[in-house]
Amino acid sequence: MKVTIDPDKCEGHGRCFGQAPALFDADELGQGIVIGDGSVPVELAEAARLAQANCPEYAIEITE
Repeated sequence: MKVTIDPDKCEGHGRCFGQAPALFDADELGQGIVIGDGSVPVELAEAARLAQANCPEYAIEITE
């Protein structure tokens, strides 16, 4: 599983890094960014899905 954030959709609400701080962070402008290459360990899969479900702009994409 991998996660990505579409920077054109992200408005910097911070829900992604609030829900899954091991997977997401914020850049210097407060926009969400993926930590590392976006690979999601099995134990963080539910956190990734929760972050995606809570993104008001639908900026987070998960690929299996």
